[in-house]
Amino acid sequence: MSNALPVFQQLPDFHNFNLEQQLPNLQQLCQSYEAWLAQQLAAPNPSWQSLVAPWHQWQDSLELAFSPLSHLAQVQDSPEVRKAYGQALALITEFHNRLGQNRELFQALQAVAEQPDLTPEQQRSLAKHLHDFVEAGVGLEEPERSEFAANQQRLAELARRFSEQVLDATQAFRLHLTQAQALAGLPESMLAMLADNAAEQKLDGYLLTLEMPSYLAVMQYADDRALRQQLYQAYVTRASEQGPNAEQFDNGPLMLELLQLRQRQAQLLGYANYAQLALSDRMAADEQQVLDFLRGLVAKARPQGQKEVAELARFAQSLGIDELQPWDLAYVSEKLKDQLFAITDEQTRPYFPVETVLKGLFTTLERLFAIEVTAEPYQAYDPEVRLYAIRRQQQPVAYFVLDLYARQGKRSGAWMDAFASRVEQAKGLRLPVAYLVCNSAKPSGDKPGLMTHDDVVTLFHEFGHGLHHMLTEQSIGNISGINGVPWDAVELPSQFMENFCWQPEVLSYLSAHYQTGEPMPQSMLDALLASKNFQSAMQMLRQLEFALFDFELHRLSWDASSSLAQVLRLADQVRAEVAVTPQYALNRFANSFGHIFAGGYAAGYYSYKWAELLSSDAFSRFEEEGLFAIDAAHDFQHFILAAGGSRPAAELYAAFRGRAPKQEALLRHSGIQPS
Repeated sequence: MSNALPVFQQLPDFHNFNLEQQLPNLQQLCQSYEAWLAQQLAAPNPSWQSLVAPWHQWQDSLELAFSPLSHLAQVQDSPEVRKAYGQALALITEFHNRLGQNRELFQALQAVAEQPDLTPEQQRSLAKHLHDFVEAGVGLEEPERSEFAANQQRLAELARRFSEQVLDATQAFRLHLTQAQALAGLPESMLAMLADNAAEQKLDGYLLTLEMPSYLAVMQYADDRALRQQLYQAYVTRASEQGPNAEQFDNGPLMLELLQLRQRQAQLLGYANYAQLALSDRMAADEQQVLDFLRGLVAKARPQGQKEVAELARFAQSLGIDELQPWDLAYVSEKLKDQLFAITDEQTRPYFPVETVLKGLFTTLERLFAIEVTAEPYQAYDPEVRLYAIRRQQQPVAYFVLDLYARQGKRSGAWMDAFASRVEQAKGLRLPVAYLVCNSAKPSGDKPGLMTHDDVVTLFHEFGHGLHHMLTEQSIGNISGINGVPWDAVELPSQFMENFCWQPEVLSYLSAHYQTGEPMPQSMLDALLASKNFQSAMQMLRQLEFALFDFELHRLSWDASSSLAQVLRLADQVRAEVAVTPQYALNRFANSFGHIFAGGYAAGYYSYKWAELLSSDAFSRFEEEGLFAIDAAHDFQHFILAAGGSRPAAELYAAFRGRAPKQEALLRHSGIQPS
């Protein structure tokens, strides 16, 4: 078997993707990788050039080989993809567990780290690697060493199953209605979407699902309160022992085992709980700093949130709703928003056709960062999926695959993921490639894809992550782009980009009526901007509730005597402390909380608010100097986007802003008034 370095690859090849070959190809690559590593570790005097640089290329090639299958598991689920992904994930997890506990490699990297001729970037990269080895259990002795590896394997399997069961539970719910009267209140565009859902299943009438475009249409617009209640209860009990598919896809046992295993891993590494382990490489110094930060925001937002809910309850009475219930919130809020600002999502949607929004986004990027975005020919896994290149001075610097629309078999939500990082390889510089995924309503009939303003904000958010990945100037894999960036700083660029969706100058070219091309009327634009902080305290409290629940959950001690009742009790306690809206007693939001049980946000959901403080303070510099101020944009690109994980996040932020971040801009941008 050849130990030669793997083949250089720039783009994911979905056109020639062979599902049956994924496992054999990965097995062969892992075997070649290990053979090369054994040979290399037998050689004396390891150096950056002889060991670390080629080792990085092997790591990179393994990530590239696994990435397309991992991506398809999220966006084009099927029994065949699920089986192949499960097998490949088990192989990759076991391989990385073994690699992370390779003491010969760890010691060789320690030796290289002590050499005097390393660049600062190389020193930073090695420090990251050594930290990762320690947290992979390289210092453990048997039997703890083997236990740690087995636990890691099991954790990966549980996270995969958790995500699959959320998807299964979401797609298991179908409500077929034959009469339009049952959907009174829904706009024509929403009815057309639900009719398309039915037609795809060869049904007459309308098909309601729990996928976000369909679910929100009912929750915001359906006059039938019982229908809203039915969908709401189905949505918040997904993947649990409650609801219409009770126990069929129950994630409860998986959650408990995940928490117990995380606790055990933390203990094996010498930490009291998983939250301490998670904070070992974050900006936040310790548990108390995170808790003080979150509860400080609760104290500032809650009085205003209580006023917002009281206003909503009063208005609900004018609609004949005497006692506000959770399934009334979105519906009554939409009516109140219309009364206060004379604007609804449905009124603005025709002014945000996808092509106009994309052109506006790309114009914003060009003005900020002097880059050009161009469409490229590409055959992907779905006809609606596109490839774009990012160019500077006509030379490509990155690529991204854009997957915008909701569809069957696609995980809900929005995210950025990496196919390839910017790395220097033996055959030259390999450019970064990102996957950018949203779940907007797809084109319907003769109408193009039309976005709500929230959809636009989400697109800008995910593209901020993409910029962090694609505009990096680092070429060492584990500090390139978002790699090596502390988890509580990684949301800074994404939340920073959201601000541009609320600027009149940007909205002037970001929106145009899909039929006439006419700009959004000034009265509508004024109303949209005036509505920016509508119920902002309620929204902030919702995020703070999730963040506190997650962090307190991972501060608890989970062992064999623990039970799911503790999860429910904690959810109730945090809800009583933070929430101001009416609650549904059987709400099982944790059972579908993929961020913390299947993603990377365990003991880290607070990062959204932590990074929002950074992003608001960062954007305040543009408010001071000008929306497209050259110096501010240059510094943001240089110190935040280009730097990646090459320096500590706090140091990079201070270099950009000239000081540490302040909280005032976050409260001002969120519309939180002093008590």
